Amino acid sequence: MSDQLHVIVGAGAIGSGAARLLAARGEHVRVVTRSGTGPEVEGVERVAADAADAPRLADLCRGAVALYNCANPQYTDWTTDWPPLASSMLSAAQASGAVLAIVSNLYGYGPVDGPMTEDLPLAATGTKGRIRAGMWRDALAAHTAGRIRATEVRGSDYVGPRAESQLGDRVVPRVLAGKAVRLLGNPDVPHSWTYVGDVSRLLVTVADDERAWGRPWHVPSPAPCTQREAVNDIARVAGVPPVKVGAIPGPVLWSAGLVSPLMRELREVAYQTRRPFVLDSTAAEKEFGLEPTPWEDVLNEIVAWYRAK
Repeated sequence: MSDQLHVIVGAGAIGSGAARLLAARGEHVRVVTRSGTGPEVEGVERVAADAADAPRLADLCRGAVALYNCANPQYTDWTTDWPPLASSMLSAAQASGAVLAIVSNLYGYGPVDGPMTEDLPLAATGTKGRIRAGMWRDALAAHTAGRIRATEVRGSDYVGPRAESQLGDRVVPRVLAGKAVRLLGNPDVPHSWTYVGDVSRLLVTVADDERAWGRPWHVPSPAPCTQREAVNDIARVAGVPPVKVGAIPGPVLWSAGLVSPLMRELREVAYQTRRPFVLDSTAAEKEFGLEPTPWEDVLNEIVAWYRAK
């Protein structure tokens, strides 16, 4: 085992994936979650702690070479949960000297015309977009001032086992059962999908490569396809007949938001499924020699995982 310590906050699909990658190369990995969960593999230490507790996190990061922000607060609690978490991680990175590698998304750009690249302004006006944009601005300011070393990876809608995805629990089981699927927004506009395994892979790459520090990187992702095409692809790979695909009517979604906090939160990012939402990952692919996992491989993994549940 390496004597280098890597601290990962969060044990979801991406945090767990990063932990496995690091452990496989012999690193000492410490996964921090409130419940003490994480991959049960050699080289991974699981710690129950509140990462928003700045002194506690700083103690856990003492001697670490990298700190990975893979936290995933409840979608409805971003305004209360993200600020103390992000602040705590900045403090821990500064105190320990660990590279801060942040997992983020495309919310900070807001609605744009054309494919999204890393040089776009963070012009979001919605609450969630402003939160994510502010987190990166704070990290970048600390990096520029020489207090920390920071980088960020940004992906589109996640796909893969354990991913909280539009192509997840609401879709795959229904496709496998031959039932109709109703999707958010327009099912026939191009949309980028990012495999969680590729997020983990880029995350551990940029944390370890000084060329990556001081800027964000888009996760290598396959060519975009529409939601309808993605659902049909799942059926094809699963060897089942195609299912009927429709859209949830806008008034229905709006009404659902009156009683469901989650559906109410989705209003802010509805533009992502109503118009083309395309990620350009050319920069990371060229700089680090990475390619997205083939779409067929991703689909096969998703189908196999759901069938094994």
